[in-house]
Amino acid sequence: MNQLIITADFDFADLALSELQRTFRSAKVVATLAPGIFLVAIEQSFVELAEAWRLAPPIFIRHLSPVLLSVPLKAQTEADLAALREQVMAEIVPLIDPDLAFSVQTRILADLPYKPFDLNNALADVIKTNTSASLDVRLPEQILSVVCAVTLDHPVPAGSPPIPHMAFVGLSLTIHNLSDWAGGVRRFAREADQVSRSEFKLLEALEIFEIELPPHGVALDLGASPGGWTRVLRLYEQYVTAIDPGDLDPRVIQDRGVRHKRTTAEAYLADDPDQFDIIVNDMRMDARDSARLMVKYAHQLQPHGIVIMTLKLPEQNRPPIIDHAFNILREVYQIAGARQLFHNRSEITVYLKLLPSVYKYGD
Repeated sequence: MNQLIITADFDFADLALSELQRTFRSAKVVATLAPGIFLVAIEQSFVELAEAWRLAPPIFIRHLSPVLLSVPLKAQTEADLAALREQVMAEIVPLIDPDLAFSVQTRILADLPYKPFDLNNALADVIKTNTSASLDVRLPEQILSVVCAVTLDHPVPAGSPPIPHMAFVGLSLTIHNLSDWAGGVRRFAREADQVSRSEFKLLEALEIFEIELPPHGVALDLGASPGGWTRVLRLYEQYVTAIDPGDLDPRVIQDRGVRHKRTTAEAYLADDPDQFDIIVNDMRMDARDSARLMVKYAHQLQPHGIVIMTLKLPEQNRPPIIDHAFNILREVYQIAGARQLFHNRSEITVYLKLLPSVYKYGD
């Protein structure tokens, strides 16, 4: 059996494991390393699974990495670094492609005296010293993944041997990790003019779905208050109509590229508005109702236009609600992407394109 590590949001871990089972029925969870982080055994190769998900990404699994080495952290001191360097030198360095930039990504899920930075530096030095591969932490083409964790799911009773700590080490192409951020944890720097935390959701969606917005496009932000998504769209030089009966942040209102309509999405649609290059929707409403609203807005989208929306999900019965919402959306849209992003909470983000039949009908 081959091993890998998968990562998901803790609240969606059950759905992530269901995705794994649907892809490969023989997959088994060997250990829960931390909430939402699982050591998994599969009969197939890591590349086979990763390639399947590269072509059709899962919704709930954010990150995966292979396990080629399992190194016991016996000392639980910085002496462990020497053991890791030795194993990586012997087993991983020969696998490094010298023509591809690399990075080392470490996650430490246990109480250990060293930090990810220490391991990253130590192992990167081994690779740089013994190969001609260049280190590029921003745009790596291959990633050495290290996860340090306790391998037992439950506390050990008093008087039992110490809990075993292990370092799980793997090498993969970046495109096979689903995310080029360790564990899929995408961090954005907070900007001085940031209006709301929700801005990170839209930034992450644009990145993960590889969306390029048209130069000086025309955008519609439904449920815009307080204006976080509107601000992000303006950063991408979109002219934005912001729909919300509530207030927008004064910094957003002062932007001449923003037009605020104090009304609801339903009332605005009844006024036969213009067409847009992009429509975004982060409104707090039932996922199925939000899907129905976006179907009504289909003819307000240019033929080349796109939609980015969130589907809010309750704690119970999530799969049938998602399926129902998707079926509603498929009446007029192609679902070009759907992911439970790092900056999502009880929701998923969906990327939509119009079906050709919709704008042909509209013509």
